[in-house]
Amino acid sequence: MIYNHRELKEKLGSDYQIKKAVRDGKLYKIEPGIYSDKQNSHYLDIFIKKYPNAIISGDSAYYYHNLTDVIPKKIFMTTDRRSGRFNDEHIIQSYSICNYFNLGKTSIEVEGIKIKIYDKERMLIELIKNKNNISYDYYKEIIGNYRKIKNELDIYKLQEYTSVYFNGEKIMKIIQDEVF
Repeated sequence: MIYNHRELKEKLGSDYQIKKAVRDGKLYKIEPGIYSDKQNSHYLDIFIKKYPNAIISGDSAYYYHNLTDVIPKKIFMTTDRRSGRFNDEHIIQSYSICNYFNLGKTSIEVEGIKIKIYDKERMLIELIKNKNNISYDYYKEIIGNYRKIKNELDIYKLQEYTSVYFNGEKIMKIIQDEVF
């Protein structure tokens, strides 16, 4: 299990006890403020502990939803626009305004770890919105995989989500043309 410093201080009582547990090999310090009871921890476990309010998005979400086989070099995440900037070289952080932040938020299990991620419908909308910012081949791969699962997509969710966006009707028309 992964712990942050505050949790361990509550559990063990003091910084001295934390240092003693690390020295005795009962705990492992992964990075400042993050500890584990296992020597090797999965990077997603660490991510969830460090960024509990972040939602996996972007290239990471496409990968974890099996819409691409391109493994992202960094974790893409979205936070509320009021969140502070995370100085982590392994993360690409984007911000979302309150109206859109929780739209499509769900949880899935990846390699036995439950992560917060945007659902496939929300990610399809993001793909259409960001079409001009990604490579043509990458876009075509993901759209092709959406076409393969089009019967699994919830059209009512898509309509609900696009109704929130300023240009939602245009986005929905593109989705209908590209996927359905």
